[in-house]
Amino acid sequence: MTEASETAALVLFSGGQDSATCLAWALDRFARVETVGFAYGQRHAVELHCREPLRQGMAALNDWGGRLGPDHTVDMGRALGDIGATALTSDAAIVMTDEGLPSTFVPGRNLLFLTYAAAIAFRRGLKVIVGGMCETDYSGYPDCRDDTIKAMQLALNLGMNRRFVLEMPLMWTDKAGTWEIARTLGGQALVELIVEHSHSCYLGDRTRRHPWGYGCGGCPACDLRAAGWGRWCA
Repeated sequence: MTEASETAALVLFSGGQDSATCLAWALDRFARVETVGFAYGQRHAVELHCREPLRQGMAALNDWGGRLGPDHTVDMGRALGDIGATALTSDAAIVMTDEGLPSTFVPGRNLLFLTYAAAIAFRRGLKVIVGGMCETDYSGYPDCRDDTIKAMQLALNLGMNRRFVLEMPLMWTDKAGTWEIARTLGGQALVELIVEHSHSCYLGDRTRRHPWGYGCGGCPACDLRAAGWGRWCA
């Protein structure tokens, strides 16, 4: 395997607002961009069906079609749910736990995602791995913190003998800022694409359409998305 290319990136692409914005961010910067999604028995697996419409929509914007490469899907089965049942992998209520963490926190999820992504990047000759992790305006997950990402970059580089770069464009951006990044990158067309086709709702509800997109309108993910939209539009 040759040295990984600095002009190519792999985007962790769930089909949600944040990862869709990160995909646009990568397409604006790199000559070749590939995507990876994960099926892990998530309760809101509907987001996986949103991925291809988002990819197709972005390929039609700017000159991004020539930059968008293959999509990879990793089927993790129900391992994460079997190891530690949470509100994202079972019908458990969405509440704050005694540890001060939301019950939607899936232990080890982002750590595994980054490990799988690095393995794919290693094989595909990709140096940059892009994710939508953020600790500015988020649900309180410890594996979204900047310190966690920096530690993972070090571990992956040591463990795979590569010089991967983990890019988190939204780390210090709130949800209002995320909408603005989308508008800056792709104009109103990209904003409308993300509103219509991305999915963030923890309950997987796509029966109710709001100005900011589809969702139940009451779970923490919907609250964050709606609040960010409101601040951005104000």
